[in-house]
Amino acid sequence: MEMLKIKRVPTMVSNFQKDGEEESGGARQGGCGRNCLRNCCIQGARLPLYAFKRAKSVANGKYPVGEKGEAPVPFLDSLLLGEWEDRMQRGLFRYDVTACETKVIPGEFGFIAQLNEGRHLKKRPTEFRVDKVLQPFDESKFNFTKVGQEEVLFQFEESCGDEAMFIPSAPIDVESSPSVVAINVSPIEYGHVLLIPRILERLPQMIDRKSFLLALHMAAEANSPYFRLGYNSLGAFATINHLHFQAYYLAVPFPMEKAPTRKIIITDDGVKISELLNYPVRGLVFEGGNSVEDLSNIVSDSCICLQDNNVPYNVLISDSGRRIFLLPQRYAEKQALGEVSAELLDTQVNPAVWEISGHIVLKRKLDYEEASEGNAWRLLAEVSLSEARFEEVKALIFESIDFDGNGSVSSLEEDSELDKPVDAPRRAMVAGKQECVVLQ
Repeated sequence: MEMLKIKRVPTMVSNFQKDGEEESGGARQGGCGRNCLRNCCIQGARLPLYAFKRAKSVANGKYPVGEKGEAPVPFLDSLLLGEWEDRMQRGLFRYDVTACETKVIPGEFGFIAQLNEGRHLKKRPTEFRVDKVLQPFDESKFNFTKVGQEEVLFQFEESCGDEAMFIPSAPIDVESSPSVVAINVSPIEYGHVLLIPRILERLPQMIDRKSFLLALHMAAEANSPYFRLGYNSLGAFATINHLHFQAYYLAVPFPMEKAPTRKIIITDDGVKISELLNYPVRGLVFEGGNSVEDLSNIVSDSCICLQDNNVPYNVLISDSGRRIFLLPQRYAEKQALGEVSAELLDTQVNPAVWEISGHIVLKRKLDYEEASEGNAWRLLAEVSLSEARFEEVKALIFESIDFDGNGSVSSLEEDSELDKPVDAPRRAMVAGKQECVVLQ
């Protein structure tokens, strides 16, 4: 079988991701001089530590509140943004994302367009394989142990007690391999960070139950409807094969979050699985569950099913971890096969989780000025699986959930219902210029 490849120009996520980078692979006296997270520099290093209180329940769509019935102080929210702004003041980002123009495109769906001309500069060409969702970790390639410690905001771990806590300077436990939150030096939006589970284990980009639960806890701790986490698999525009989630703040709803859905099943664990309707990309929506782990396990097992069946996918964690979108896609495959139009390729937009959710980062001013709902829809429609293939993928997921004993189906598609009315059919793709509302 011929290996599918496309010439990729990965976005820089760290200031130490450079052309011609060579690593010795061993510790050196006094470190490597880059203050990284590898053996050469990490011994004796200290970083802030945020220890979260483990959430047990998502009953009534809410995570537990304090003893007096008040929501806990969103300290993670303040900590993350404070540390992120500190790194901005120290000049660690490759451009000022707050100066990027952003607008809501008029129309039914409210797609969001951003002009980010700096994001495609200073990149290095690589060969990126798109026909394998699971690929082994390669120490010789860039990975997050090579970032400078100044790019790491804090360690993120579960508390040993009943309360969340923050330690301004805590030792790095190399043996237990901490999870960390680091800046993305090529940010898409305000507060753009990376959650890197068990960073020193050097895990490849693939979902597992433990790591996905960590991402849900981060969403819950942030406790903000404007903070979402995203995941891109290999073959779905992940650019680094080292396990990580992305996250940032955007103070408007994503179009995908507003799309109507139709309930398909409810598991014995109380997780409702629905299907997106009236949206250019076909996908599944997961919510509810008798516990946070129930929701996390159903979603992570669904992701593992896609990985095992070599189906590229993206994930959006929304609503403080209470609502999760799973989106199988094939844009990179179509691109490698020459099935994407030159017009779309010229935009240089790689539709990963943020673009699929409706926040489209454009690299050319002309594309930004001519942004329209029709153009956005046409791009995202190329991402989606066909209806027939999507039905096959759904069947694989449901079979996997049942087979693994993670809750049998208690209601089937025959009893499905709309969670929101569908007000209009899918819109035609019409190019053109329109006046847009500018976000401040």
